[in-house]
Amino acid sequence: MDSLKALFSGRRFVIGVPFVVLLVFFLLPFVIVGKISVSEMEAVSFKSLLTFADGVMTLSIKFGNYVFITEDALYFKTYLASLKYALATMLLCLFIGYPFAYFMARARGTLQPALLMLVMLPFWTSFLLRVYAWRGLLTEGGWVADLITGLGLDQLLLAAGLISAPGKLMHTPFSLVLGMTYTYLPFMILPLFSNLAKMDLRLLEAAADLGATPWVAFWKITVPLSKAGIIAGSMLVFIPCVGEFVIPELLGGPETLMIGRVLWDEFFSNNDWPMASSVAVVMVLLIIVPLAIFNKYQAEAQEAGR
Repeated sequence: MDSLKALFSGRRFVIGVPFVVLLVFFLLPFVIVGKISVSEMEAVSFKSLLTFADGVMTLSIKFGNYVFITEDALYFKTYLASLKYALATMLLCLFIGYPFAYFMARARGTLQPALLMLVMLPFWTSFLLRVYAWRGLLTEGGWVADLITGLGLDQLLLAAGLISAPGKLMHTPFSLVLGMTYTYLPFMILPLFSNLAKMDLRLLEAAADLGATPWVAFWKITVPLSKAGIIAGSMLVFIPCVGEFVIPELLGGPETLMIGRVLWDEFFSNNDWPMASSVAVVMVLLIIVPLAIFNKYQAEAQEAGR
């Protein structure tokens, strides 16, 4: 009884609950998807990996789907496109979100709740409706499309390869990245604001007393101290963007095919669940492995700095 009480009390319970949640809602579904990816599909069911007949237990694992992914250029291109558009969205969100978060953190305390509400205001409207709204704004006759065309910015976008023809803004890499940046910008601003609001401003005063200009103090003090917020915001934007389906489907085009669309086609059009699961497993590994390596080196750097 005492050991049971010790297990469900104090520090072990506080630490154990998040691990149980991760086990049930992340690791277990991932294991199921991994099992499907190496299974053989029969009509609407899957062959069992373990079979027992005549006193012999046989383990049958099919790696053909993973081999096919490495051999088919379509999957390589879509993985690369997903990473490219997710990285571009992350950098744009950081470029736009950092000044906004910095302004919020330095604003008067009475003004900060209103600024936070403005950042969170888009969440009061359906995500699908907000993405659909951009279709009307970017199609011919939309005021955003007319503004871009009137200022001649479409020529710059054409020169950068973001649109295929002057005035054609929809179903292009431009419309895709614009839609994802608009959607995920709050996920960059909020962690940055939380980090910058807690920064000790006396460090900036000390830097000024030592002769540092505001720009030098910003790069030498503010940016390094906000590294945790930058990393958190970047991960919150980059990870969901890699597997995004709705925005590429509504705002993107044939040249902006991403892995989310391939997953949809494999699951619902081709009804090939093992292949779709293989694609999903590779996508998750593309995200988790670099993130784990980065966290490992970051932890080692922090240990070395102590």
